[in-house]
Amino acid sequence: MAENTQTDVEKLSFERALEELESIVKRLEDGKVPLEESVAIYERGEALKRRCEELLRHAEARVEKITTDASGRPTGTEPLDVQ
Repeated sequence: MAENTQTDVEKLSFERALEELESIVKRLEDGKVPLEESVAIYERGEALKRRCEELLRHAEARVEKITTDASGRPTGTEPLDVQ
């Protein structure tokens, strides 16, 4: 994949990357795309998938878990363990 294409993908928001990925999946599922173009858009789809996964990991890392005491009352927050 060309470097400028990867850079382009790295700048996309989650919503935009997911929208483009869904469009690629639909085009590939339709089966009306020539082989060379299919390969190219599949590669872009892989880059978009990685971008979405990366953005989701970052979002999960920012989510905080509410901690409670023995009676169930909130006592604060702590980082969410996403492992």
